[in-house]
Amino acid sequence: MADDQEKDLQKFLKNVDEITNLIQEMNSEDPVVQEKAVLKTEERLLFTEADQEEDRCRTTLNKTMISPPQAPTKDADEINSEAFLAFVEKDAKERAKRRRENRALADALKEKGNEAFVRGDYEAATLCYSEGLEKLKDMKVLYTNRAQAYIKLGDYEKALVDCDWALKCDEKCIKAYFHMGKAHLALKNYSVSRECFQKILEINPQLQKQVKDYLNQVDLREKADLQEKEAHELLDSGKDTAVTTKNLLETLSKPDHNLLFYAGGIEILTEMMKDCTERTLFRTHNGFSIITGNENIKRCFFSTAEKGTVEETVCVCVLRLWQAVCSGNEENQRQLVMCPDMGRLLPSLLTSKVLTIRQQSLALVLQLAQMENGRSLIISHLDLTRLVEGLVSFLEFSDKNANSAMGLLTDLALEKRFQVWFQTSFPAVLPALIGVLKRDPKVTNTSALSQCIAIMGNLSAEAATQRQMSASEEFGDACLGLMASCEEDPDLLRDVLYSLLGFMMNLCLRSPFFSEVWAMEVSRRCMSLLNSQDGGILTRAAGLLSRTLSSSLQMTEEAVGAGVVKKMIKFLKMGGQNASRYAIKILAVCTNTCHEAREEVIRLDKKFSVLLTLLGSEDEILVVNAAFCLGNCMEVPQVATSLLKTDIVQVLLKLAGSDAQNAALQLNAGIALAKLCTAEPRFAAQLRELRGIEILSSTTKYINNS
Repeated sequence: MADDQEKDLQKFLKNVDEITNLIQEMNSEDPVVQEKAVLKTEERLLFTEADQEEDRCRTTLNKTMISPPQAPTKDADEINSEAFLAFVEKDAKERAKRRRENRALADALKEKGNEAFVRGDYEAATLCYSEGLEKLKDMKVLYTNRAQAYIKLGDYEKALVDCDWALKCDEKCIKAYFHMGKAHLALKNYSVSRECFQKILEINPQLQKQVKDYLNQVDLREKADLQEKEAHELLDSGKDTAVTTKNLLETLSKPDHNLLFYAGGIEILTEMMKDCTERTLFRTHNGFSIITGNENIKRCFFSTAEKGTVEETVCVCVLRLWQAVCSGNEENQRQLVMCPDMGRLLPSLLTSKVLTIRQQSLALVLQLAQMENGRSLIISHLDLTRLVEGLVSFLEFSDKNANSAMGLLTDLALEKRFQVWFQTSFPAVLPALIGVLKRDPKVTNTSALSQCIAIMGNLSAEAATQRQMSASEEFGDACLGLMASCEEDPDLLRDVLYSLLGFMMNLCLRSPFFSEVWAMEVSRRCMSLLNSQDGGILTRAAGLLSRTLSSSLQMTEEAVGAGVVKKMIKFLKMGGQNASRYAIKILAVCTNTCHEAREEVIRLDKKFSVLLTLLGSEDEILVVNAAFCLGNCMEVPQVATSLLKTDIVQVLLKLAGSDAQNAALQLNAGIALAKLCTAEPRFAAQLRELRGIEILSSTTKYINNS
């Protein structure tokens, strides 16, 4: 008993110390420490209840009765301890209730702040987030959101303070490190900025691409900063070209000169842009705003009236200046692209009525797109719909400009952000794409046209894009019209036709097609192309036919009557993975609905040597369609008997019981095996000997799921 009393005393003293510490922490000015204290108090209350239950159950066995049992008494210290704990419990519950109420208010203020941020009212956003933090001081999203608003306002120091608070709430808060990195970048703390972005990668390695982009921004800004320091040192030292650059910009900044004065000054300035120093001084002395902000120069670019010779000269001089200024200077490229109205102006110049303006505009965009950072700027800041329209307009050029424009479009189409834009903005860009397909290939740069169609084919690989394209009948008709034009001179237009067939294969990858009539017309043209001597055209024509033939029973019968079975058997005997896939798919379609096709396969493929070979392939797609085709042929009377001396039962049984990823393989093999045994009872006996009935029965689950 004495030991128990000693333990209780020690326990009580420990409780007093811990409760005293908790009270101090709950009164702390640090909201994070305060919140942790509340949580510890709640946990302690749970343990206290458990301890009290345990104390009530503690008994001491002593058979010697000295005096009658008396009710247990509590000393004053124990009573005070329990009363205090009861007070703490009540206080904790009240705090929890207030916290729930405050969270609801803080959430509402957060949403209100977000709405203000989207409107661009960053001052109002910071006020809402601040009010929310008064309700709930440890809500990290309010700190990160307010930091983002402060960055927009240029108050980077306050943004850093908020990021620190967010990290106290959650030491792995990625948004806090992101905004902290941006704030340090703006303050030119490049090393610290890198550390912040690298910390994101440590927390989440899957963000490697994004972190790489952030670190690239830091490198570019640091490089630009060093360039500016070096340029100003050379200017201060009196370097001739540096001083001349500064003086020329000051002269050009004066308004109300005639256009020829500006054109001459810009030409001289262009000649001065020979190295990094002059290009940097152009930027630091507001060269971009001086040129783009000059009202006389702006009228030359934006006027809707037909340009005179002087206006044309000014536009061309400015475009050449921008090329010289941006050559090898990423910061200048960034500032140019972000100039007011540049996102709309530069793409529109690609369709100018003045040839030299179009050519110089293309040269400038090509220069910007040489590096990954430049392509990112183009996708982020230029009007991409106008840019695509401008680039495809170069298809009418017979020189290298057409191929250069398509090369640029190819590079952009490989960028994920461009692909996302293409899907979301497809209705806006659709007219330009239809215009490409409606061009007369005989008077178009065929190399560039085939490249453009190949780009469309790559973009159409996405299911969402396929659906959007298939929803436009005009788009489908344009494809069919171009296909007909190419057939008129397949040798001259071979590359265009090859790209078009690949593109249309993607379009037909998923049904429904534009229409059954459209699919039938495409199938007929593919049948005609199967007479080509070009292996690439033959393969793609078969591929397209394999996707359109099943749309119509009439078309299937036409194809069989035109000898498609014989051609596909020949394809299979020649081999080649893609050609074989397309050929066996066509045979599967034909034998599924046409009795004549089954008889033709039986006649041409003696003892099914070709189909049996395909059943042993490692390509599941080939095996699926070969098993399907074989099963169809087993419906012809007395055909199964010809396979008695083969191991067809073992082959099909193995396939039916396999663990192939494609469930259609087990299903088609099981069906073929069932048809084989039905047609020839001796195969059924073999199946029983091999104990294959159970395996065959198991394939019924695939029938139920199909």
